[in-house]
Amino acid sequence: MAKITSPAELEKLREKILSQRDPDKLCITLCSGSACHATGCDPVADALAEEMEKQGVVGKVDFRRTGCHGFCEQGPILVVYPQGICYLKVKAEDVSEIISATVKGGKVIERLLYVDPNTGEKATLEEDIPFYKNQQRLVLGPNRKIDPKSLEDYLAVDGYQALVKTLFELSPEEVVGEVKNAQLRGRGGAGFPSGIKWDFARKAPGEQKYVVVNCDEGDPGAYMDRSVMEGNPFAVLEGLMIGAYAIGANEGYIYVRQEYPLAVANLTIAIEQAEEAGLLGENILGSGFDFTVKVHRGAGAFICGEETSLLNSLEGKAGEPNARPPFPATRGLWGKPTNINNVETWANIPLVINKGADYFTAIGTEGSKGTKIFSLVGKVNNTGLVEVPMGTTLKDIIFKIGGGVPGGKQFKAVQTGGPSGGCLPEDLLDTQVDFDELTRAGAMMG
Repeated sequence: MAKITSPAELEKLREKILSQRDPDKLCITLCSGSACHATGCDPVADALAEEMEKQGVVGKVDFRRTGCHGFCEQGPILVVYPQGICYLKVKAEDVSEIISATVKGGKVIERLLYVDPNTGEKATLEEDIPFYKNQQRLVLGPNRKIDPKSLEDYLAVDGYQALVKTLFELSPEEVVGEVKNAQLRGRGGAGFPSGIKWDFARKAPGEQKYVVVNCDEGDPGAYMDRSVMEGNPFAVLEGLMIGAYAIGANEGYIYVRQEYPLAVANLTIAIEQAEEAGLLGENILGSGFDFTVKVHRGAGAFICGEETSLLNSLEGKAGEPNARPPFPATRGLWGKPTNINNVETWANIPLVINKGADYFTAIGTEGSKGTKIFSLVGKVNNTGLVEVPMGTTLKDIIFKIGGGVPGGKQFKAVQTGGPSGGCLPEDLLDTQVDFDELTRAGAMMG
């Protein structure tokens, strides 16, 4: 890809990409996140390539390997667009029939559809599966549409429009103000207001400042940040760049736990493509803004999910926490002002800038705005990644999305927030998913 030197060139490229894509053309997408790798998406992908060639549909049908669709226990997940026919637990031996019956014949293969364990009803479309239709997937939504290793795919879903708006229409103060007005709270357990955090770093004295992505989630069963990073690394990079511009930083670091090799691989490709296109580096889009980013792999220390431990690790020291204050916003990486947020927080930033604070604050509760991603795991019928508006009750997440407890057994308790959180019994199932409500109930977000 040739280097893009202005917003006009970027829009011209986006228009070219979209002009070459027919929304009515058949397209097969195959979930290729870590969970689907574990259940065999690679043999399915190989079989698809072979059968598409054998049955003469190459060129007539697109094929895209995407990020995590979320319904992880049902993987590999294959969707045929534009109809949206969703097949679950697909195996390589199913592929020949999928091409001949569905792609060429327009027929639905009943045995590959979702079956509700409670009602026995089948769902043909992904959006009709209870697990999906009760969610609001603002951050995870693009995962099922794009190849995470394709900058063109990200541009096709309005990627980098928020960065253009930031660099050419907004001052750093206005960007911070928009994040403040959106009331975006950090998507870790503490939920500190991101705009206030950014403002501390922006106002901190010093020319050298840093922005950092925390992708070191270590809580057992948690894989929200992993799936966002694997499935849409460009959104995280775009959010990071916007934050860097806002606080006055020109260097960023992405700290990824050692156990996330696919996230590192997809992120590395995204960085290389962004650099090649001129969306990272010097004088980005002719704005005068310079920004570089490096990936650092953690060594598997649970404590490095805590921000001061993570920064110590980045510096080559033991991953041990520091007493605060001083906070990283004033004295962080190598003693310089540093803004650190987790993956999900950074991925929300393009949405806030593109849609505006009013759009974002219309979702959620008085004290917790937007959506929140959870990994829904354990003794529940439908496990996987869930994204819901803040304020959704635990009961709705577990029973409407999760399908309830297997075998009709009685619900006992749900743990939120990992080892640092708490276990909430049945009489607290009406608790809303909200930073403050969960804390009052004796648990926490996470």
